[in-house]
This record gives sequence, C-alpha cells and structure tokens, in this order.
Amino acid sequence: MKTARQLLVLTLAVVATPVLAGTLKCPPDSVKVGDSCIDLYEESVWQIDPVLNAELVKKVQAGTSTLTDLTNGGATPLGCFDGQSAYPANFPNDGNWTPVLGSSPPSPGVYAVSIPGVLPSTCTTWFQANEACAVSGKRLVRNDEWQRAAAGTPDPGTDNGTTDCNISAAGNPVNTGSRSNCKSSWGVFDMVGNVDEWVADWADRATVGCTDWTTQTGIAGGDFSCFGGNGSGGFNQIPGALFRGGNWFVGTSAGVFAVNAFNSPSGSGNVVGFRCAR
Repeated sequence: MKTARQLLVLTLAVVATPVLAGTLKCPPDSVKVGDSCIDLYEESVWQIDPVLNAELVKKVQAGTSTLTDLTNGGATPLGCFDGQSAYPANFPNDGNWTPVLGSSPPSPGVYAVSIPGVLPSTCTTWFQANEACAVSGKRLVRNDEWQRAAAGTPDPGTDNGTTDCNISAAGNPVNTGSRSNCKSSWGVFDMVGNVDEWVADWADRATVGCTDWTTQTGIAGGDFSCFGGNGSGGFNQIPGALFRGGNWFVGTSAGVFAVNAFNSPSGSGNVVGFRCAR
C-alpha cells in the first residue's frame, strides 16, 4: 500500500506532465503546425441562423462543414465581392455584436469558415475578424504562428494566373485553395497574395513609409515591412493591427515576410481578409 506522501508525489507528477504537441488532433479544416491548429484556407464568413440551423453551426464549430452544407443550409456569404453580402447590422465594424433573438448560447449568427472553393471574405475589420473566429470556436492566428505556417510558400514567385500565388496587380481575389502551387510546407494555402490576413498582434501604426527585407537584411524576395508611428498625436497614436502575406494588388512585395501595420484595428478594405487558428 502506498503512503500518503507517495500518492502526493504521483499526483503532482501527473499534474505537471505537459500535453505534448505530438498529441494535438486538428479538425479537418486545419493542419497541425507545432502546438497550434492553423486553418488551411483564408476565412470565408457566413451568416447562419443559430436558432434554425443549430446543427450546421455545430458542424462549423467542429471544423467539419463543407460548402454543400453551407449552401444547402441557407447560409449567406459575407464580404464585398461577387455573391457576398454586407455584414448584418447586429455585427458592426467595432465587433460589439448583439445576439440573434433566441440563440443559446448567444450568437450574432456570423461565423468564420475554412473551406476551399470560395472567395475569401474581405471588408472585415480586425474587431469583426476577432469575433467571427471566436464565435466559430477558434481565434485569430498569432503573428508567430502565421510565420511558422507560411514556411515554404513561394515568396512571391511568379503568377501564371492559374496555379501560382495570386499576386497579379490586374487581378482580384481568387477562390480559396484554387492556386495549387501556393501552398506552404505545412500544407496551408494562400499565405502569400490573394488577400492580406489580419493576425492577432498589434503594433505601432506605420506612418513613415515601408522598407523591404532584401535591401535591409539581404533576405530575398523584396517583401515589404511597414512599421513605426511618428508619435505626433491624433490618428497616428492609434495602434496598427498587423496583417500578413500581401494581397493580389501588391505584386512582388507580397511574401512570407510581408508584414504591414498601416491599418488601425477598425480599418477594413477589399484587400484585407483573415485566418483563424485553434
């Protein structure tokens, strides 16, 4: 029979044993990168009635929903491109949403989904992206997680208009996962180009221009880095929320080291999307 002291030692050893990264199981919409599950695709945001479509919401939160599930369930894509609707009034730019009547647990009915074959959602503020990830059982990917997950993505390479990363200044966003060569060593799609991606981190808002990694550090690719408020007061003292990777409009300044702190968290635009993680 073990003594009380021996039982205490055994209990402390079990409590102190860490969960190994190798035991992490990620849902089908994401891939394991270190100790995180990173969504495979740039987020598309959908309006789903959480009262009438509770089963579909459960699939979204479990990372098992498909495009067929969404369309058959009457979900509406949100954003600012073809076939997408504006965000509903109960999900404003500041992210301070109000619940759909009768939803339990409370929900704004707006969800971020990682699926292939759809346009990524844009015209989304950092606050909206942060909340859409949370309602979907996820969170905004952190800057360090994004950097790891982007490893091995062509930087920026060429754009042949079909399989390469979408960095064409004459183009538009393309469907998620449609550029087969634009995939990281981890298997994550569209980390370079297509749409800029909000990440969780904030920094000094960039007000004094950008530089590139090639000129400053010798890292090839010409990826732009935009940091540094000038401290003169007013809008310039509002923090910038980072977005990563570049977009279809910036051409060769997109890349795995491209980082921009120009926009405040309340900013949005048709070139800015986001990616979630668990």
